Amino acid sequence: MLPLFKEYPLLADRLPHVALGEFPTPVQELDRLGSETSIARLYVKRDDLSGKLYGGNKPRKLEFTLGDALRSGAKEVLTFGGAGSNHALATAIYARQAGLRSISMLAPQPNARYVRDNLLMSHKCGAELHSCGGETPSPGSIVLGFLATIYQLVRHRVKSGRFPYVIPMGGSSLLGITGFVNAAFELREQMAAGEMAAPECIYVACGTMGTTAGLVLGLRAAGLDSRVVSVRVTSEDTANRAAMLKLIKKVNSFLHSQDPSFPVFRFSATDLDLRHDYYGKQYALFTPEGMEAAALMRDCEDIELDGTYTGKAFAALLGDARAGRLEGRTVLFWNTRNSRSLTEAIAGLDYRDLPRHFHRYFEEEVQPLDRDPGR
Repeated sequence: MLPLFKEYPLLADRLPHVALGEFPTPVQELDRLGSETSIARLYVKRDDLSGKLYGGNKPRKLEFTLGDALRSGAKEVLTFGGAGSNHALATAIYARQAGLRSISMLAPQPNARYVRDNLLMSHKCGAELHSCGGETPSPGSIVLGFLATIYQLVRHRVKSGRFPYVIPMGGSSLLGITGFVNAAFELREQMAAGEMAAPECIYVACGTMGTTAGLVLGLRAAGLDSRVVSVRVTSEDTANRAAMLKLIKKVNSFLHSQDPSFPVFRFSATDLDLRHDYYGKQYALFTPEGMEAAALMRDCEDIELDGTYTGKAFAALLGDARAGRLEGRTVLFWNTRNSRSLTEAIAGLDYRDLPRHFHRYFEEEVQPLDRDPGR
């Protein structure tokens, strides 16, 4: 049983859930990196190993959202992301495992090797891939993306007799975020078992804010004092303190409505630590700091990070360590990247079998800083 459900059994009765991942994910002490950064105890939460098929932070959310899709009787799910979206790929993989078809609405993004891999793997999983939105974020691009989505929803309604179940970008619905409320209770169990010391702060990448929101709420509910340091990797319009605070309160109210014994907490902006300095110039555009951090993690601990999310988050941790702010402290880095290789699964696939819109990712150069090890 999920740790959250053990604490609040009524939630187990009322919330949809389907087992997809492999939990709890390990915690691992990073002795060499801790020594090099003067951090007393440095750990990593290995959510990169959260599933046999595909890891990262998405399986936690999909266990609830796909559970709800199945309970609703849906046959298809539709979701959103960039062309190389990890969330869209994870949805395609686990939707197929759950017996659901998947539809991905994908916006343009900077090219990288992982974009190619994710597109090919999504195609192999039978995902229906559609390009939506313009090359650069703008009101017109948003309208185009909205119209493309409406068209696909209506087309599938006419074709199958019902609308696809819609999963928001990043899987960050109220149900999806509940997966990370549970993750905080999972962490508490690992601490109680002596697997790690209580962290004073937890560093994590922040995209659609679901992972951060769930952890902040979950840690409070679990009675843990750890402070979440969330590192923004999407635009400030998407991830900001006001929106995050609103999201945390919504999830809190939702869980209380499902089980009145789940407390309603008071949160304010002072409870949030959202870092903006490591984003770079554009979503999915790699930064020198992020790639340096990824290289250091790989060289010291043989753990791979990526340039879009986890490299930037770990760069923030390194920046604080080098500034002396983490000396003598206990710190946890939450690795939200998938580390399951796609190489064998996509071997021999021809990108020309993809919709024409996506061919350019295979015909254009990748980012010069791209050292993503996923191949």
